[in-house]
Amino acid sequence: MTTPSDLHAELALAQDLAREAGELLREHLRRGLTVEHKTSADDPVTAADREASTLIMTRLAQVFTLDGLLSEEEEDRQDRLSAARVWIVDPIDGTKEYSTGLPDYCVSIGLAVGGEPVLGVVYAPDTDELFSGVVGRGVTLNGQPVPAPSAGPDWRIAVSDTEHGRELHRSGLTGMKPSGSIALKLARLAAAQADATFTMSPRSEWDIAAGHALLRAAGGDLRRRDGRPIRYNQSRPNIEQGLIGGTPGALHWLDAQLRQHRLPSAHLGLTSRDPAWTLLPAPDRAALDGHPGVNIRHADGELLALLIVNPQTRQVERAEGDAFHLDRLTRDVTRALGPLQS
Repeated sequence: MTTPSDLHAELALAQDLAREAGELLREHLRRGLTVEHKTSADDPVTAADREASTLIMTRLAQVFTLDGLLSEEEEDRQDRLSAARVWIVDPIDGTKEYSTGLPDYCVSIGLAVGGEPVLGVVYAPDTDELFSGVVGRGVTLNGQPVPAPSAGPDWRIAVSDTEHGRELHRSGLTGMKPSGSIALKLARLAAAQADATFTMSPRSEWDIAAGHALLRAAGGDLRRRDGRPIRYNQSRPNIEQGLIGGTPGALHWLDAQLRQHRLPSAHLGLTSRDPAWTLLPAPDRAALDGHPGVNIRHADGELLALLIVNPQTRQVERAEGDAFHLDRLTRDVTRALGPLQS
């Protein structure tokens, strides 16, 4: 199996493709965009997303014929599950920002080997920043080594502008810097432009694979909010809960802050194997064991909202809890499944 130290050709191609895709995105902006929506107004897609995906995936398939491929904008082929190496691509992370004329979007190309993110390239077309890295070889920004991470204690926390606008601005957490693309957040963490990040809502593999590899290459890490590691090239390429990541010192501090401020995390598709399962009342644990559509929002050991949905029909079977948190949870489930049937 190829080791990270051997990935020179892979890194060079990923950098070229990121820049080519970035130029394609700029050209679409010059011509004007037509925006559609997948599941809601928070989930836009454009022709540029699809064309950039085709450009990247076609070239990767031509050059690395044995590798698996996964892109947000392509039909998911299950043969990737048997591949040792899988390219995980988001042609535009931050489509909402891109489609509204904001600069906070990027092209994200990651490579996972044996489920671990080992190579990442993130390109921000609007600012012409190319973040590149391989685990064990460090990170560069436009070809130059990035600075060493901050030693604190005034940590800079990159957060979702959507989550900040809806609830984080009331949290009391210090040092927050709202922005759009999570791939670009992770790249900026790796380049010592911020120190840590977290989400309350779930993300997908294509959102984070490249940025996670960059963060690992810089000596940091990204994990689930319940402490478990993230594995890539899963049959369902979704991380069902919120995330937390950063450099070691900042990550330790932020983890304690999230508990202190009781900042919630969603967990979709909850099972009896998950730590948060114990938050359900005992009768629900017995009745719901094996149900494929148990979704919760919780904070610091307290269940805030419960939404039971049939994933096939999208029929809501139960909905209870605090109205604000139930609304947030419903948004997360809608984004994962599509419009729900009440």
